Amino acid sequence: MAREQFGICAEPNLHGTYLIFNAMDDKNAFIRQALSRIPTMFEHYADQFSEANLNGVVAIGANFWDEFCPDGRPKLLAPFPMMQSDDRIAPATSGDLYIEVRSDRADVNHIVSSKVVELLGDSVELIEQTRAFRYLDGRDLTGFVDGTENPQGRHRREVALVKEADDADFSGGSYLHIQRYRHNLKLWSMLKEKAQEDIFGRTKLENVEYASQDKPLTAHTKRTALKDDDGNSIEILRQSMPYGDMKMQGLFFVSYGRSPEPFTIMLKSMIQGDSEGHFDHMLKYTEAQTGVAFFAPSLNFLASLAD
Repeated sequence: MAREQFGICAEPNLHGTYLIFNAMDDKNAFIRQALSRIPTMFEHYADQFSEANLNGVVAIGANFWDEFCPDGRPKLLAPFPMMQSDDRIAPATSGDLYIEVRSDRADVNHIVSSKVVELLGDSVELIEQTRAFRYLDGRDLTGFVDGTENPQGRHRREVALVKEADDADFSGGSYLHIQRYRHNLKLWSMLKEKAQEDIFGRTKLENVEYASQDKPLTAHTKRTALKDDDGNSIEILRQSMPYGDMKMQGLFFVSYGRSPEPFTIMLKSMIQGDSEGHFDHMLKYTEAQTGVAFFAPSLNFLASLAD
């Protein structure tokens, strides 16, 4: 039975480092060998720094997959679903490889990330690196708790991991979408707290969700807490974290799922809105600057890359 990468469903950490690479020409054989060794590297440093609760994920880009792994493709893997409506846009950007390093120590993340970059060497170009952190009690920099609707316990696996019945060749893997959002916190801070709460659809301090009848149709929770035709909740597993310095702040959004469809449905609901044009008003105060689709295969698949 395929073993999933532990970092996909692990509980949140205090620090995160997100690395995105493009592959250099004629380096795929070297990259396959390197990727096959990264999970063992994660295990080594997780043992060495056991108190850090180190987690890691390796993923391969949707647009790079056929070139990198020509013998088979996850059934539902597709490019990032770029969308635009008026001035709201979810861009699609480049990214062949994605490495996620999370732990409770920023220095451990730095050590492991450095070793990943060293291992890949000149076979890749590092095009983005984002260092993120847990803010207060798991809040976004807007001051609201992030990931309140995240699945809990064993249900995380049900939501995030491909099953044998879904795609036997890629069971234990996960469809991954990332977006780096940049917040306009200066504009956000000009709103009164009640106006901010109406935009989210929940209270700020206590994190109590509004009753359904009290939510504006433009509330973030209204636009993302969706149900399918049978009344079942449409779910993703988020491993997002805030990032920023004194010049730029935002959220590095990370979504895992056993299918890419839930993410696409939520994104469409946010940007395009419902049939009456009610979109997510949080998008007046934050903007996605990147968007890439990946697949995070099982540990078994990563090990097979060395063959």
